[in-house]
Amino acid sequence: MPVFKVHIKWGKEKFQNVECNTDEPPILFKAQIFALSGVQPDRQKVMVKGVVIKDDDWGSAKIKDGIMMMMMGTAEALPQEPAGKTVFVEDMSEQQLASALELPSGLTNLGNTCYMNATLQCLRSIPELKESLSKFSSHGPSSGLSVEDSITVSIGDLFRKMDATSAAQPPFIMLSVLHSSFPQFAEKTEQGTFQQQDANECWTQLVRCMQKKLPALKSSEDSAQASSASSSQGFIDQYMGGQFSNTMKCIESEDEEPTHSTEVFYQLSCFIEKEVKYLATGLKSRLEEHIEKNSPVLNRNAQYTKTSRISRLPSYLPIQMVRFYYKEKEQVNAKILKDIKFPMQLDVFDLCTEELQQRLIPARSQFKEIEDLRVEQMEQVKAKGDQTKGKNAEKDAVTFKQPFSFPDDPGSSNSGYYELQAVLTHKGRSSSSGHYVAWVRKTGDDWLMFDDDEVTPMQSEDILRLSGGGDWHCAYILLYGPRVLELREGEVLGKKSSEEKMETSEKSGGESKMETS
Repeated sequence: MPVFKVHIKWGKEKFQNVECNTDEPPILFKAQIFALSGVQPDRQKVMVKGVVIKDDDWGSAKIKDGIMMMMMGTAEALPQEPAGKTVFVEDMSEQQLASALELPSGLTNLGNTCYMNATLQCLRSIPELKESLSKFSSHGPSSGLSVEDSITVSIGDLFRKMDATSAAQPPFIMLSVLHSSFPQFAEKTEQGTFQQQDANECWTQLVRCMQKKLPALKSSEDSAQASSASSSQGFIDQYMGGQFSNTMKCIESEDEEPTHSTEVFYQLSCFIEKEVKYLATGLKSRLEEHIEKNSPVLNRNAQYTKTSRISRLPSYLPIQMVRFYYKEKEQVNAKILKDIKFPMQLDVFDLCTEELQQRLIPARSQFKEIEDLRVEQMEQVKAKGDQTKGKNAEKDAVTFKQPFSFPDDPGSSNSGYYELQAVLTHKGRSSSSGHYVAWVRKTGDDWLMFDDDEVTPMQSEDILRLSGGGDWHCAYILLYGPRVLELREGEVLGKKSSEEKMETSEKSGGESKMETS
């Protein structure tokens, strides 16, 4: 592969030993220059000994190690021309129609890059992540960017471009940075095209980079205790980082005391075994494990029971359906196509430690109180025979969102209740082939399917069909977000319990008077 180390002169700036792969289109090389200089590729003029390099062809340019290239261009944005003539619906392209229907931007497939596109669309569904990325700035092009800086900046830039238009975006820069940061994603087939990659590996690498760079989000409502706690961790730890509390007990020795430890996780795994038919079963199956390790008491290897419970729940909970495994005989990554049902609303209360369960109960009680109140109101409406009025009042009601995190732990879940907000699926029988697609909740039962640059409206019933069982799209990563309690105007939390206390007090007071008389 002809990869050269070249030098680039841009005004007074010089960039040394920049990788130049002449097997790839020049636009990817210009994307690297953009990461260094901030000059957009379409505004760069790159020359080698008088030869101007185009976006899609190296032409007669002779590239070799140590050669000096000249680049001209300014980093400031140029004013855009006004929109062209009016286009009627029947004459619109797919991209123009998406804009008219207010569909968000898709991502162009640059050759087996659907794994990256689907991952980015799912991560983009986290509003707090977008906010954190919008506030992030690197140390500047001249100081040189680390891998983590480059990845985080590229994701933020791409999200901003996607927010600015409904037209599909070609993620040239994002792909170039991903390839240079993690060369395993740049592997090619014998035909010279990019190989298909595992979406969960891409997800893991992107989250790890952002975990090292994105600072914690601070709210004006945060308490001093919460601000102090969040200052020592970043955004990913805040909103996507959970914690296991583990207990290790030796089965073969009663004299050996159990050991306790904690473990941070950024994703839960659902292992698909014979008896697993539902997501909850797959999650619980790995909370009790039998492992073999050295026993300091017996001075030999012994059997241990490892018990794990969640001691910290994040606001956003990704769950990987472990569908791929390696077949040694065929030497391929095979896929488990089994149908595993997953819910639209997930409750992980049973996976938590007793201490965390006690902390979750107050918020869970509030959900129950409001649900009971609304059922009671609907029964009253039905009794009056005017159900239409009740439904309209429910639809038009002004709501107020309640906090979904503990006051002293921003980014946590204070209830253990989650709502499915994105699904990353795989279609095919091997992780090294097939196709990845992202499915993202828009609002309520309305969803969007992001099949690279094609964006299609969907419904909740379509999402439930992604559970597997055949060659159709199978859920590979489920992203659950916080289930938010929304109070309607006039609803007051704790009102029912207060009335019950007053009734109890009045009753006991009356009994006391009778006893006195």
